[in-house]
Amino acid sequence: MPANASELSENHIFSGNIFIFQAFDVGDDINLDAVTMSRELIVQPLSLPKYFKNYHMPLAIDLPHPHSSSGFMSCKIHNFGAVSLAYKIPFKDTLQNLRAELDELDDTFQEQSVNDLSTVFKRIKKHIAKPKFFQTRSSYVVVQIDPQPDILDITTLKNRYGGLIASMLRFETETLSEFQKNEILENAIGYFRGDLIVIDTEAAFMYDDEYEELLSLFEFANIQQLELRYFDRLLDQHLNTIYEEKQHKPPVTAYLPFIGSSGSSMADLGKLRVDISVITERLESSIKLAGEAYFSELYNLLVEKLDIKNWQESINKKLNIIQDIRSVYQNQIDNIREDMLSVLIIILIFIELVIGLLGYMSGIH
Repeated sequence: MPANASELSENHIFSGNIFIFQAFDVGDDINLDAVTMSRELIVQPLSLPKYFKNYHMPLAIDLPHPHSSSGFMSCKIHNFGAVSLAYKIPFKDTLQNLRAELDELDDTFQEQSVNDLSTVFKRIKKHIAKPKFFQTRSSYVVVQIDPQPDILDITTLKNRYGGLIASMLRFETETLSEFQKNEILENAIGYFRGDLIVIDTEAAFMYDDEYEELLSLFEFANIQQLELRYFDRLLDQHLNTIYEEKQHKPPVTAYLPFIGSSGSSMADLGKLRVDISVITERLESSIKLAGEAYFSELYNLLVEKLDIKNWQESINKKLNIIQDIRSVYQNQIDNIREDMLSVLIIILIFIELVIGLLGYMSGIH
């Protein structure tokens, strides 16, 4: 029979794993075929859960040898310019000690992931369009606990250790308020009777021993957030440049019919708008959860907690602003071009009239 909450102490030992997902944006596009053909990295077999579509499959690799990266689990290179690193750290300890050490452990692997990315980046840099080490990063932590059904059921786990779990997910070493604890735990879900998953903004808690397929969802959501944050920041930079240059007039050649262009900055924004739309659509269509109610519920919670919808809305608003700016800019140029054409036509008519008059006058003499 499971124990009562009062019978379990803070010294109760749990076992499980800590999974740390780190994602980096390192450029515009990565030629995965060229990376594979270069043979500078060891390609690993990749088996994704059935809810992922294969036509956007990343390239799984091992870290370049020799390496001493403890806990390394996987490295995936994505063709849209992202690299994802995953680490697995087994543990056997109390939740109290785990909570105290989690923040420091996360910091350690934040640094480790940068070192590991550096070794990979050097090997793939020449296959990246506009490479940069690195532009944006995103991370997520999953604490997985092996269930103890004979000792601890879900109700007892939440009642006895709910405060520890909640503060752990916020990387706090002190107990959170009752309000904060309840807010974190209220969306807890599980598939079987003895399962529990609690998702928060930077970390998740899993009381489950069949977790392998679920990890891919956490990794994917972290990459999705990475790309949306990167695009949002990139759009801010471009819009700030436009606002700063709004008093700057377009070059004279921009007004010349058939010769001038609509301006390099506007053309770049137009291309950026297309690139962002394509990649965000690819990310959204890379996962298909129809008929997978549990996975769909879990993913929707991740989308909510990682604020993915708000990032998407922010990007869409800025894309619409870009479209409006391009339309105003192009209308301005088109109007001036029409005026210039009208003036040129008048000048040509005037020249033709003058030539005709001169011809007429010379005929009289």
